[in-house]
This record gives sequence, C-alpha cells and structure tokens, in this order.
Amino acid sequence: MLMRLFDREDGQGLAEYALILALIAIIAIVALIFLGSNISNILNQVATSV
Repeated sequence: MLMRLFDREDGQGLAEYALILALIAIIAIVALIFLGSNISNILNQVATSV
C-alpha cells in the first residue's frame, strides 16, 4: 500500500508545466528589466524621427 502512494503520478505533469511556465515568466521579466531602457530609447528615437 505504501508503494502505491509513491507511484502515483496524477499531478506530476501539471506541476512540471507550472514550473516551466514560471521559469519562462521569470526569464521574460529579467529580460524586460535589463533591456527595457534600451528598447525605450530606440522607440523614442523612432518617434522623434517620425
């Protein structure tokens, strides 16, 4: 009976997808923090040239 409890994999797939989604969100946030000012400067240059 104890081994059956450890062999259950019902929520394992959902947990893995949640971890992957969290990792992607963290990477996106970090990229926006570091590249945000550069992107803002480029968009400002485009706006002033138009």
